[in-house]
Amino acid sequence: MPPLVSGGRNVAGMPSTCVLLRHGESLWNQMNLFTGWHDVPLTVKGEAEATAGGATMRDEGLWFDFAHTSVLTRAVQTANLALAAMDQPWLPLQRHWRLNERHYGALQGLNKKETTEKYGAEQTQLWRRSYDVPPPPAELDSPEHPRSDRRYHLLDPTVLPASECLKDVVARTLPYWYDQVVPQLRAGLTVLVVAHGNSLRGLVKHLEDISDADIAGLNIPTGVPRRYDFDDDLRVLDARYLGDQEAIAAAAQAVANQSKA
Repeated sequence: MPPLVSGGRNVAGMPSTCVLLRHGESLWNQMNLFTGWHDVPLTVKGEAEATAGGATMRDEGLWFDFAHTSVLTRAVQTANLALAAMDQPWLPLQRHWRLNERHYGALQGLNKKETTEKYGAEQTQLWRRSYDVPPPPAELDSPEHPRSDRRYHLLDPTVLPASECLKDVVARTLPYWYDQVVPQLRAGLTVLVVAHGNSLRGLVKHLEDISDADIAGLNIPTGVPRRYDFDDDLRVLDARYLGDQEAIAAAAQAVANQSKA
């Protein structure tokens, strides 16, 4: 496959690097619930994963110039712990709702295996992994609708989703990528993005030119850094997970198995 264009020429005339990191295990990950925009903290295991991810990046010789996270606690905690492990707790960073997890609508808070038993494996898989089939929406008066969360009170209510498919997540995440991350890469900076399984799946789809059908098979493990190196035209030269490859493959498979009855 030829190198992929991620947007614009690097004016610094030098390679640049971006690392994508999914947050560590959260409380609702542990309980196997659809989490989405619901705000939950990391578990003890998740904290350890975040710290280990930072140590892996440190051992890789990475040193970041800037970081980005979502506004959800599990991503914020992961960024803080990973950067502390790298001796960079002071790193400038920006948090933004466009990096949030996919909104799972009326599924938020439901157990994934129980949802499979109720609606069937095919329907649940469509909701979880299809590119353009959203789950049923959350009602406007539901506590799971973003309108009930004060962290979004300054946003136009019309941009707040009641439910999203991955296509919707790509549509809201890529503008942030191009407006905020790409200019930093053009300047030759090394950038960390700490986000979620589906917001990162959307970025990986874009960067690696994965088809709408094939993206269903991509499962991103928690706490594992994925490194991208770009040339001076911001074409992807290399993309790889950092760490024990067998353990990473097993962790990705565990994500795939979450909804199996």
